[in-house]
Amino acid sequence: MELLLWILAVVLVVSGIVSLVRRQILWGIVLIIIGLLVGPGGVSIFS
Repeated sequence: MELLLWILAVVLVVSGIVSLVRRQILWGIVLIIIGLLVGPGGVSIFS
């Protein structure tokens, strides 16, 4: 389960960075924050 959360977090953060590069600032910030919250290093919503 922890590996799955890491993969999900990485995908969300990378998508957020891509959104920032495409000048979709708000969407990019939201994706990055969600990715950091979901990741096991952050405040996981599943624990």
